[in-house]
Amino acid sequence: MRQTTTCSIVVPVFDEEENVEPLYLALKPVLEGHPYEIIFVDDGSRDRTFERLSEIARKDGRVKLVKFRKNFGQSAALAAGFERATGDLIITTDADLQNDPIDIPKLLSKLDEGYDIVCGWRKHRKDRYFGKRVPSKIFNWLASKSSGLDLHDFGCTLRAYRKDAVKDISLYGELHRYIPALAASKGFKVCEIVVSHHPRRYGRTKYGATRLMKGALDLLAVELVERYLARPMHLFGLLGFLSAAAGGIIAGYLAALRLLYDVPIGERPLLLLAVLLMVFGIQFVVFGLLGEMMTRYQYESGAKRFYEIQQEIGFES
Repeated sequence: MRQTTTCSIVVPVFDEEENVEPLYLALKPVLEGHPYEIIFVDDGSRDRTFERLSEIARKDGRVKLVKFRKNFGQSAALAAGFERATGDLIITTDADLQNDPIDIPKLLSKLDEGYDIVCGWRKHRKDRYFGKRVPSKIFNWLASKSSGLDLHDFGCTLRAYRKDAVKDISLYGELHRYIPALAASKGFKVCEIVVSHHPRRYGRTKYGATRLMKGALDLLAVELVERYLARPMHLFGLLGFLSAAAGGIIAGYLAALRLLYDVPIGERPLLLLAVLLMVFGIQFVVFGLLGEMMTRYQYESGAKRFYEIQQEIGFES
């Protein structure tokens, strides 16, 4: 790590009272001797996590703390940490001690090679095979194919970022998984290295089938957002045109039957289908216009924060 470059460590935390102090003690020797700050974001913990972190922050001025009013999710926690990070380089890691802080210098050395984001790859995961590893393999394959970014592990939180690569990315839902893909679509350089992974020692995992499903839905959202965020009319207008065109073709066919061959068409289901397709086409166009107006409003008014802060410690100076 460079002597003159401040590194911000951002750690989202949720119900990890037994892990936060060991994590802090593991981070210190890796970072000691270099300018750094550690930002813990308590994502609405229900145990004594905030109290433990407050004690650490009182003893070490380099430790800063954000407490959410309730659980808003890991993406919101990372967004809050990114907004408050003062370092030019940002490291993110989980608080469950499964990521190893000893890998941080390896991530930073890859940034020295010219990359903007370095992602950890938990090649030898210490999790349940069918419960977490198999679903994760399937999900990572889908994410890699759909995003066009060849990563093995979209779910690993241990990553290194240049601040410029994340400062304009809006995070919500489970979009933190796709920060590298979102950044790569803007021209930032992304790479991946193998990192250590340890079994969970304390507490319970916060990941399950529900979260995986939410991540898959957000993957679809990322694809649509990246392609059509600034031009929603292109998506809805195309759907509207295709729907209306299909309805028009069917209606023309029925009209030809009625006018040329005097065939009754009033009882045909095709007539109802033609009407519905044309109506849907008009609706899609209207949705596109509404999307255009909402996009313009968003760009003019600024993005909305998806979390509420109850307390902050260490940011006074």
